[in-house]
Amino acid sequence: MLKVLIPTLMLFPTIWLTPMKWLWLASTTHSLIIALISLTWFKWTSETGWTSSNFYLATDPLSTPLLILSCWLLPLMILASQNHMTLEPKNRQRTYITLLTSLQMFLIAAFGATEIILFYIMFEATLVPTLIIITRWGNQTERLNAGTYFLFYTLAGSLPLLVALLLLQNHAGTLSLFTLPYTQPLHLSSYGDKLWWMGCLLAFLVKMPLYGVHLWLPKAHVEAPIAGSMVLAAVLLKLGGYGMMRMMVMLDPLTKELAYPFIILALWGVIMTGSICLRQTDLKSLIAYSSVSHMGLVASGILIQTPWGFTGAIILMIAHGLASSALFCLANTTYERTHSRTMLLTRGLQMIFPLTATWWFMANLANLALPPLPNLMGELMIITSLFNWSAWTIALTGTGTLVTASYSLYLFLTTQRGPLPSHIIALEPPHTREHLLLILHLLPMTLLIFKPALIWGWCF
Repeated sequence: MLKVLIPTLMLFPTIWLTPMKWLWLASTTHSLIIALISLTWFKWTSETGWTSSNFYLATDPLSTPLLILSCWLLPLMILASQNHMTLEPKNRQRTYITLLTSLQMFLIAAFGATEIILFYIMFEATLVPTLIIITRWGNQTERLNAGTYFLFYTLAGSLPLLVALLLLQNHAGTLSLFTLPYTQPLHLSSYGDKLWWMGCLLAFLVKMPLYGVHLWLPKAHVEAPIAGSMVLAAVLLKLGGYGMMRMMVMLDPLTKELAYPFIILALWGVIMTGSICLRQTDLKSLIAYSSVSHMGLVASGILIQTPWGFTGAIILMIAHGLASSALFCLANTTYERTHSRTMLLTRGLQMIFPLTATWWFMANLANLALPPLPNLMGELMIITSLFNWSAWTIALTGTGTLVTASYSLYLFLTTQRGPLPSHIIALEPPHTREHLLLILHLLPMTLLIFKPALIWGWCF
């Protein structure tokens, strides 16, 4: 764990002491080296599941893919932000990269934490850099409103979790993930216990987000700069799913009855947010709502508590992280050239940027779960396990799949096909940097087809 955490800490002096002309190159190279080092976590050295360097930080097959995704994303965020940060003063550029690096540090500590209270502290700590990135470097004046939504939804959800964790500590005497599975099972029967169950899961359901408490997400995505959108879609939403998987082990007797409304909300949310996507005019808003749709599927996969559901959820989280982040990068390349996110004003771009249209096509196919990409494997596993749990769910998941295919097609056709609008003249072609950025998103997803066992988690 320290082999990644110490270089991440050393990235701070790199950012502040490097001469300005080398700043972006040095920080990108440094973070890319960290991302490559993190790939060594895929090599299991332990038969018990946990590979631990100390009592507080460890990796296991569930946290490793998410840890590597967090490390992989930092160089990509720095690459994506380079263009729109060039006009900023020098110190603000350095501050911006510092915030992205601190976010990576908090995420590594959150996913690697073996004490639940450390996970909670880091879960909350990610809020601060993200909030500053959205409210300071966002595009429109609504960014302050988006920041307020983001802050209060997350805080309102996670304060009950803190109380629930203190109660658990009081009962079990420990909050270590090593020992909690072996403690006395909880006898949950009273109304207070049901409130405790809600407190444990609410923070994660808001973070995922579950349909009904999702209103902060489209606002935050639309107003955030490109790096903010990327890290929100790719990693921060996954904190919710990861936290649910860790807490589910302790909530066992109550979940069977109490999970029903949340599973129904999650599956209904898949259809509803997909339908909202079909009538979006804003490019980033459409991609943001599609994230809510995919996370609804992940939430239902986790809540039914079957090995297949858990495995499908992990696979879909990783695959969605890469696909969604790639779509936000593409939306940003379009926005930087046309200065508009309205889809009808930026149509027909395939005529002038055929290679970018290819990237759009591939990212869209990944988002709608094309075989043999990991997205399809994750969705199939969740849909199969839901069908096995209750045959009625096939109506909701089937409709959701249909709607997903429809809005993905709508997104591609509206932005790429059709006649070129007359107001689009003299656009600069995409840079090599942007092509590299998309290759680094889509290549890992393609490589995971050949060895999906890396992201199966501990279920098989």
